[in-house]
Amino acid sequence: MESFLLQATLYLVAMVVAVPLATRAGLGSVLGYLIAGVCIGPVLGLAQGEAHDLQHFAEFGVVMMLFLIGLELDPKALWSMRDKLVGLGGLQVLITTTAVALAALAVGQPPRAAIALGAILSLSSTAIVVQMLTEKRLMQTAGGRSAFAVLLTQDIAVIPMLALLPLLALPGARELARAEASGHGAAAFLDALPAWGLTLVTLAAVVLVVGIGHFLVQPLFRFVQGSKLREIHTAVALMLVVGIASLMNLVGLSPALGTFLAGVVLADSEFKHELESSLEPFKGLLMGLFFIAVGAGIDLDVLYAGPLKIAALVLALVALKSAVLYGLARLFGLWGTDRWLFTFGLAQAGEFSLVLVSFATMQRILPQETAEKALLVIALSMLLSPMLFLLHERLARRLKPAATRPDPDQIDEEQPIIIAGAGRFGQVVNRMVTMSGFRTTVLDADLKTVQTLRTFGFKAWYGDPAQPQLLAAAGLSRARVLVAALDDKEATNRLVAYARKERPDLHIIARARDRYHVYDLYAAGADDIVREMFDSSCRAARYVLENVGLSAFEAHELERLFWKLDRSAVRDLAEVWKPGVEAEKNTEYVERVKALNTEFEAQMLAHFTERRRQSDAQGKAPQDRDVIEEG
Repeated sequence: MESFLLQATLYLVAMVVAVPLATRAGLGSVLGYLIAGVCIGPVLGLAQGEAHDLQHFAEFGVVMMLFLIGLELDPKALWSMRDKLVGLGGLQVLITTTAVALAALAVGQPPRAAIALGAILSLSSTAIVVQMLTEKRLMQTAGGRSAFAVLLTQDIAVIPMLALLPLLALPGARELARAEASGHGAAAFLDALPAWGLTLVTLAAVVLVVGIGHFLVQPLFRFVQGSKLREIHTAVALMLVVGIASLMNLVGLSPALGTFLAGVVLADSEFKHELESSLEPFKGLLMGLFFIAVGAGIDLDVLYAGPLKIAALVLALVALKSAVLYGLARLFGLWGTDRWLFTFGLAQAGEFSLVLVSFATMQRILPQETAEKALLVIALSMLLSPMLFLLHERLARRLKPAATRPDPDQIDEEQPIIIAGAGRFGQVVNRMVTMSGFRTTVLDADLKTVQTLRTFGFKAWYGDPAQPQLLAAAGLSRARVLVAALDDKEATNRLVAYARKERPDLHIIARARDRYHVYDLYAAGADDIVREMFDSSCRAARYVLENVGLSAFEAHELERLFWKLDRSAVRDLAEVWKPGVEAEKNTEYVERVKALNTEFEAQMLAHFTERRRQSDAQGKAPQDRDVIEEG
């Protein structure tokens, strides 16, 4: 037990130290986990003893991640993605399997082993790719959505792979496995089955998991809901995942595969969000342990025996998969940075590849030496994957947006009001202004947003609002008001600074992401600065006050006073704000904030007390009818 706890502490310390350093260096958390694993495993030799047991815990990170991914995929969503799942994903698996199998045959692998390697190495790492896409906020891009669709296809394809791989076993291999089996339990029973029997057991286990998810889970949750104890809901969620994983393990299948299927079945359950919130903290921690375990599990002895050969195999695998992915990206209409994101994002092997190598070895499809090399190649390709994302980022910066986007619209009219940015913020501004009888020129760099506005009857122009040529065509030299409502903070700053330089008399209204962005816009020359969440947050605070004993009038008065005081404070704090210096490290700024907070509290309390005194003197409470409700 002491050794186990020591190993667990070692993993957690490596996680706490390496991941923040890697994140600050711009490498991402996944590469941080992998580097930590390499350091405590092959390099320092500290991951010994109970490290194997910790790897089993770490594998539950993948199990939970696949379960949570399955929860997000209700049957309607899967049906809507059928073109990408069957077309893009299906072609990727088939073409990559064929290409890798042919390459394996070319280097002397037997046909059965070559086919198995092709199927195994056609898979990519759902754990790494989803984590990286989420961290880098690329999941909603065309490349990110296409990569995710392919990953789902691969996860689903594991089912037939597990079912069909036993059919590739050499004659007599089943008898050899049976002789080496432990002789008890499910392992002995499965080893006694013929290949077709094992396939039937696999399919029966899948059907059983689907039945459990469909018929048993919802009644169970309704039963425990009566306890009204949060920890019981968490226990049920863990029991479900661990139970299904154990069942799949019992029949020799992948636990992650079983939980993924269960997640898909439960995707339309009323307890979906309860399951997600209960398992999310465990998933994050265990996923980190999984990546560390992958790094720690790299066998340097195999690497040292032939480093150039192993390196060549890793690069050949990544290059081969990249070539297939790039061709499919072109075929399915991905362009620019999305094409490279799709290509480099899926070029590695995956965690299911590790599982399938072990399964194929157990079935005597892969020789032990081949399996050891395959495991090392898979692990190293996963280690290489965050670097491929960095390569994509460099390519994305080098690619000129103008070369991958349609030409901007030719603006043939000028209006007194220019609205730069037609997102949620800019659309509301435009609707109110136009419905009040004024004409606007709306600019946005997102072609789909412009087309959507036109569909609903609003005139808008496509192009980058921060480009001087587009602003000139929109009539900046004669406009009365400019509304800077871009999503990109830096682009907003550039737009405001340029407009102020060109038109010192122009009234500029700018959208700010937060208080610190206000200071930048103040320095750039904006006249009115609107924090996108400030007004709505003030309204929410007013509702709180109304529901803890204050009248609507009193709450409204305090909201209005806070609004005035805070706007005044922002102008005051802008004088001591230092660009590029973190707020908490700016001593003058921190002290001024503290002083203003104390001053605000005193003024609001004095205002509230005076209002109450006046009301008491008049013998009546403030009337709610005096309040003008917004929104």
